[in-house]
Amino acid sequence: MNSVSLDALDLAALLCSRVCHDVISPVGAIVNGLEVLEDEEDASMQEFALDLIRKSARQASARLQFARLAFGAAGSAGASIDLGDAEQVAKGFIQDDKLSLAWDAPRVLMAKNKVKLLLNLIVVATNAIPRGGRIEVSVKTEGDAVHFVILATGRSARIPTHAEDLIAGRSHDGNVDAHGIQAFYTGLVAKAAEMNVAFAIDEETVTLTADSAV
Repeated sequence: MNSVSLDALDLAALLCSRVCHDVISPVGAIVNGLEVLEDEEDASMQEFALDLIRKSARQASARLQFARLAFGAAGSAGASIDLGDAEQVAKGFIQDDKLSLAWDAPRVLMAKNKVKLLLNLIVVATNAIPRGGRIEVSVKTEGDAVHFVILATGRSARIPTHAEDLIAGRSHDGNVDAHGIQAFYTGLVAKAAEMNVAFAIDEETVTLTADSAV
């Protein structure tokens, strides 16, 4: 196992690809809906196209708002983010018939990197239940100490491939590709937030925890 070596340009490129992957589907659906509106005269088909455009536009907006907090600057260095805002973007991101989200966290301001870590861990958690299920988020604070617990429950639950190593900044060949960038970036944010991440699995539930480093 080797430490991952990734320069800034490659990191930026892989993250851009990651964000584009999330928004290209709803944007493509909007284009398809507009084409139907142009070509169809049937009222029912036009209404179907309008519904598709509305739903896809909301989905694209929600995913971009999530990406802004999870991957973007979201304020100047040292800024804090309201956990209530994090809850709203997380619920918008998980607008999926296969997934549900339960959120248990105080409405407080929290250091930007810690909130970014929480949101990125939610993405990792969705990858742990590829057939869908339930994500439960719990946040506890005590002074400056923070404790995150994220439960991902669903059929065929598993710890995402190589996620533990990539979050720790390691891979077999010292490289990371588009499939692994989410976990690797989550590890970078955890380091910046001075928090330790751990995984566990019990039958159909994967548990992700993150605690302030001592």
